[in-house]
Amino acid sequence: MAKTKEEHVHEVFESISQSYDKMNGVISFQMHVGWRDDTMKRMAVKPGAKALDVCCGTADWTIALADAVGEGGEVKGLDFSKNMLEVGEQKVKPYPQIELIHGNAMELPFPDNTFDYVTIGFGLRNVPDYLQVLKEMNRVVKPGGMVVCLETSQSEIPGYRQLFRFYFKFIMPIFGKIFAKSFKEYSWLQESANDFPGMKKLAAMFEQAGLEKVTYKAYSGGAAAMHMGFKKVR
Repeated sequence: MAKTKEEHVHEVFESISQSYDKMNGVISFQMHVGWRDDTMKRMAVKPGAKALDVCCGTADWTIALADAVGEGGEVKGLDFSKNMLEVGEQKVKPYPQIELIHGNAMELPFPDNTFDYVTIGFGLRNVPDYLQVLKEMNRVVKPGGMVVCLETSQSEIPGYRQLFRFYFKFIMPIFGKIFAKSFKEYSWLQESANDFPGMKKLAAMFEQAGLEKVTYKAYSGGAAAMHMGFKKVR
């Protein structure tokens, strides 16, 4: 019987957890750090706020949020891979304001209107239903609160898009084999990036999920993009 996307993704991340941080740097040539830093500047997270990082992986963005909210704030990181969370647990030890939770992005285990900020970094492309996850993020953020996604995207620059696809399809899995002994897993990750909607489509999906004032910004010629939207204040 064929595995569902959810089962397959779970298997991939359970197996690459130990090499994930190193591989992120290799795959993006460390550019993902700059993309996240710029996104955080645009978010202007307030000290003392409550934030949720969905599909938090090994908790890098969770930690950036914790630095921003300070010890008076509160940050939850949620992921469905226990192995990824175990790596993250070691990294978040100096942060009493962080709690890492094993859970499913499709059914967030939090009441409505709980958080000031809800983020997802390089995780949305791996879920079975993008819109369902965005709806859940919208549900748990407070009215007027911010939902932010940082993700690989589809470049609209002629030639560059083909080059980027070539890199993802052929080069990235080789890096996976060299640095993480995981050719098959990194080969699958390029497929998930290739199938992910472009910036305009994702912005429309944000609005479909109930968010407003949706904006987006391309990074590195459209290799990645940040999307931001706000929960309606009724």
